[in-house]
Amino acid sequence: MDWHSAIKGFKLYLQLEKSLSVNSIDAYLHDIHSIEKYLKLEFPSIGPKEVEYTHLKAFINALSQIGIAATSQARMISGLRAFYHYLLMEDEIDQDPTQFIELPKLKRSLPDVLELSEINAMLNQIDLSKPMGHRDKAIIETLFACGLRVSELVGLKISEIYYKDTFIKVSGKGNKERLVPISKVALKALKIYIEETRVHLPAIKSNSDMVFLNQRGGVLSRIFVFKIIKQLAEKAQIKKSISPHTFRHSFASSLVNGGADLRAVQQMLGHESITTTEIYTHLDKKYLKETIALYHPRAKKR
Repeated sequence: MDWHSAIKGFKLYLQLEKSLSVNSIDAYLHDIHSIEKYLKLEFPSIGPKEVEYTHLKAFINALSQIGIAATSQARMISGLRAFYHYLLMEDEIDQDPTQFIELPKLKRSLPDVLELSEINAMLNQIDLSKPMGHRDKAIIETLFACGLRVSELVGLKISEIYYKDTFIKVSGKGNKERLVPISKVALKALKIYIEETRVHLPAIKSNSDMVFLNQRGGVLSRIFVFKIIKQLAEKAQIKKSISPHTFRHSFASSLVNGGADLRAVQQMLGHESITTTEIYTHLDKKYLKETIALYHPRAKKR
């Protein structure tokens, strides 16, 4: 088995058995191609079945030497593990060379979140007299109200907005669908945009059910949404590092810090593991001290 046939089979495995999204598959294949190029350069006679721990360790060391971040290294190692897990399942190899590869230690930094005042400041920068103003407002309101990934936002369909029940249906990673509650404020913004702005956009049959369109009637790209948010943040003079994902973090953080059940937040975010959701359980030291002072029997004032 050569690299070409191994990677081709791995791609089919990710598509058919793992049901991953196109973006996730591309990320996996990019990482496997990276080690393929490295090994062909450093060990020309080595095919995927001949790779050993020492070869992979040399590759990881090379990544460190050229300054690849620990998070990127960890992602590549995860991709390699998935690739060799596939080869094991197919009986192409009888030993996993990634078995003893350790993930680099990662500093788990908390994501930036937006205060409600900052989100309102961004909304105030939108000129609703312009054709796409109501669209941009609906984007901000929907992101914050539902905690969507940007890919889920641009893939949202009109037929999957349930106004009466105040839910939207979201197609997440691996095409897994989930129902997410949506606020009346966000629903109102969507309704105004769809009925007063979107209805006048050029009719493209293939996009007839898609919510968010550009001025030519095409589906919005993720990059375009990113640009909209960046521009609004700059106009609102917000110095934080802001992207569409910041609204997802803000949504989750506000719910968890407000006392929401972690399992419910996990379901709304579409996280497979509760450990992913637990990053939002960060609480400031002042709050923790106040909690101890109020409720611990030995800490209460006498």
